[in-house]
Amino acid sequence: MAGRPERLWPLFGDLTGLDGIGPKTAQTLAAGGIEKPRDLLFTLPHSGIDRRRRASVREVTPPAVATVEVTVGAHQPAKVKGRPYRVTVEDAGTAFQLVFFHARGDSLKRLLPTGERRLVSGRVELFDGIAQMVHPDHVLPPGEANDIPDFEPVYPLTGSVTLKTMTKAARAALALAPELPEWIEPSLMAREGWPDWRTALHAAHGPEHGADLSPEAPARRRLAYDELLAHQLTLALARSRTRKARGRPTTGDGRLRNKVLAALPYAPTGAQLRSVDEIAADMAGEARMSRLLQGDVGAGKTLVAFLALLIAVEAGGQGVMMAPTEILARQHLDGLRPLAEMAGVVVELLTGRDKGAERAAKLKALAAGDIHILVGTHAVFQKDVAFADLRLAVVDEQHRFGVAQRMELGSKGEGVDMLVMTATPIPRSLALAQYGDMDLSVLDEKPPGRTPVKTSLVSIGRIDEVVERLRGAVAEGRQVYWVCPLVEESETSDLSSAEDRFKRLRAIFGEGVCGLVHGQLPPAEKDAAMARFVAGETKVLVATTVIEVGVNVPNASIMVIERAETFGLAQLHQLRGRVGRGATESTCLLLYGQPLTDGGRRRLEILRETEDGFRIAEEDLAMRGAGDVIGTAQSGLPRFRIADIERQAALMEFAQSDARTLLATDPGLEGERGQAARLLLWLMEQDRAIRLIGIG
Repeated sequence: MAGRPERLWPLFGDLTGLDGIGPKTAQTLAAGGIEKPRDLLFTLPHSGIDRRRRASVREVTPPAVATVEVTVGAHQPAKVKGRPYRVTVEDAGTAFQLVFFHARGDSLKRLLPTGERRLVSGRVELFDGIAQMVHPDHVLPPGEANDIPDFEPVYPLTGSVTLKTMTKAARAALALAPELPEWIEPSLMAREGWPDWRTALHAAHGPEHGADLSPEAPARRRLAYDELLAHQLTLALARSRTRKARGRPTTGDGRLRNKVLAALPYAPTGAQLRSVDEIAADMAGEARMSRLLQGDVGAGKTLVAFLALLIAVEAGGQGVMMAPTEILARQHLDGLRPLAEMAGVVVELLTGRDKGAERAAKLKALAAGDIHILVGTHAVFQKDVAFADLRLAVVDEQHRFGVAQRMELGSKGEGVDMLVMTATPIPRSLALAQYGDMDLSVLDEKPPGRTPVKTSLVSIGRIDEVVERLRGAVAEGRQVYWVCPLVEESETSDLSSAEDRFKRLRAIFGEGVCGLVHGQLPPAEKDAAMARFVAGETKVLVATTVIEVGVNVPNASIMVIERAETFGLAQLHQLRGRVGRGATESTCLLLYGQPLTDGGRRRLEILRETEDGFRIAEEDLAMRGAGDVIGTAQSGLPRFRIADIERQAALMEFAQSDARTLLATDPGLEGERGQAARLLLWLMEQDRAIRLIGIG
């Protein structure tokens, strides 16, 4: 308990201290993620049951819940084993039956004495035209009527835990909730009409009608904001710590960048120039840069990253560019080499494949400063990789690199600036949740020379027509990607494999026309197949999604994606981005299998409607949810109990600006509101933030 404020201790105690929870129930709840009273407070009801008093069951239309006062009539025990026990009762308008299975007559007689009045509440159904209530939820003497709320909250249940137990436990946890000072900015509270924390908890656990269960109900919205604010405070603390960590001002003189810009066959877009200016300003500052570069497929991120790396070289330092796979690292090298030649700088590649003398020579040149820009995979993390003067680390394909790897890379040089690039746009809410500690540059314009890609949906039954059309295209000298969902045939799946499709297409097109690339091939074979396709020797490249990112073959103008309905939206958008890079009109054919699910059809239709990666990212989020879009296990994406980052992105933006403003005015959280914010961080178990601020 050391460190945690004393007033919060009861909320972090043992569940068995709560009324009605024994060791076994506590164990069951823990399996569902409820380990302490605090977790119960943030497990809100998801629905409710209308239990308002009625004069008679005739006032509801069965099947429906009714709560009525009745006079207990005759008991009819079951004559045969397995048959129900029935009790006739009468309310103000009609007689009906209470029905019990496997019930003991003596206990029912005690519960429902003939001739007495009772309040019963449960689901009324018609059976052979007679109204009956099977196993009423509540049977009480009229004097205890207040124990049944007019609107009963229904909680998510775990294992064998009943609603009754859960409701009792939640009430016991609520009784432990202390009065706490306010951590939300007063003008925001007033504008939103939010209650204080304790009142909000009581209102969220005691809804009076359906509207109180909405995420937009003031009490729930306030509690969601608390979660988002705690998360954004953690990110803002990490950000201010990065900024406090002394960076090294890196200012280039522009000589190398000007050479490259003058030699380019096209003018960079306004968005590219703006992003380079933002990066240059960060690099020139005293604080370490931590910036996220977001751009759509083909928006020209590589040029922006290279110009940023040149700033480091102009200042007498070095830069490194990291990619998650070797194919991508080699693609970056191929893309950067011609630019590097224009600038007269040395670019080298380091991957896990470098061994022995060759590797040693590269490391020696790197340590001596003879290599200006290093491109590599995670091989650059190895302990013996030392730079003469590393100034900038560019990380591509962010969500395959964890935060820990980001930090490790940053430790390779003193005060290294960090630029992270994503392959496809991330929805705004996820960018805030995942990278809220970083500043954002957005490439929202496409460079000239990229042609729109015509996207068509074609049933897999018409595959022979597709192959026939490809024959004509190949004869005209065009190149084709053909993407399959699997590498090899699988007994458990009807999806086509790359190896099988390659054999079939080779039989149709003849030897030497088709190439094959997938992740299980030896690296040398994979590279050779890619190189033949890039050189135009092979015309059809059959592949799995290994070609999803970074591959650049301007002459390839047709993309066939087999069983497209099995791929995710962002992945399909990525794959489509491999074509449309040259002057030829490009086509993307989405071959789908029948029957199409609603979700599968919707994904394919969105793709046909738009090439805007930002819109596609938002649609993907709406369809799949946050964890799936990034893959929660590797994303470090927080799991909120109340907040919904898909639908409450605007609330997340408030929280980010609020957190940053609070830390700007009170960096040590020492003031009145700062002290309250510390309580919030303890309450929300933001241990990382507590460590950052040194209050633990």
